[in-house]
Amino acid sequence: MSDVIQASPATAHVQDRQVKLVKMAGFGAGERSTVAISVATALAILLLWWLVAALGIVPHLFLPRPDEVLTQIGVIYRDGYAGASLSEHVAASLFRIVVAALIAISAGIPLGLLMGLNRWAKGVLDAPIEFYWPLPPLSYLPLMIIWLGIGETSKITLLVLAMFAPICLSAHAGVRSLPIERVNAARSLGANRLQLFIDIVLPSALPEILTGIRIALGVGWSTLVAAELIASTRGIGFMIMSASQFLATDVVFVGIAIIAACAFTFSAAIRFLETYLVPWKGKL
Repeated sequence: MSDVIQASPATAHVQDRQVKLVKMAGFGAGERSTVAISVATALAILLLWWLVAALGIVPHLFLPRPDEVLTQIGVIYRDGYAGASLSEHVAASLFRIVVAALIAISAGIPLGLLMGLNRWAKGVLDAPIEFYWPLPPLSYLPLMIIWLGIGETSKITLLVLAMFAPICLSAHAGVRSLPIERVNAARSLGANRLQLFIDIVLPSALPEILTGIRIALGVGWSTLVAAELIASTRGIGFMIMSASQFLATDVVFVGIAIIAACAFTFSAAIRFLETYLVPWKGKL
């Protein structure tokens, strides 16, 4: 009885002690938002641009001030450019990039997954993809004109070829990076081949696939100017190239700003999909 009485104060002391939770140290950029840093960087770049232009360090013909570019946006929005309104130029470019992206995604993801799951598919598809993927789109632009003419088909095909490879290769890499332990664990629980693909392979490859789509959209927007060189009368790329011939640098900056805004919107949409579809990314 005395032993029990002597042990009770120690037990009460342990119960009174508060449990302290230790937070694990982060690694890399961490989870804190970088929006403020990005906004400050953008403002600093705009200020530097304005100073360089205002002080005449670069001739005004080659570098207009930011406020002049904003004014030119209003002029083009009101009066149009090269026989078309600003909305028509933007709509033409968006139509080409969206159609090409849908075709590249619908073809690239299944073929990439197939390459990761089947060695015959990898052996057949890997060589042609690796052959043309490093080539700049301008190198096979003449072939597009010869084979497909100067209509919309050649422009969209050029964009599809530019976007297909990163999507396909990212899907393939996503499958190849799948830990075999997950597959074996699912098999031990009785999963069939279809369940393995739907519940294990596809979710594991999805982060890589979404990253590949983001890269492909960036490549697509950079290829857009080249695609719209093919006898175009509408499009942001056409507007940029037409303005450059007349040294209308402010119009060139307007086109660049529109492409940057569109590309940023597309990238932000993919980032939103990542947070919704793969919330575990970077946390496992």
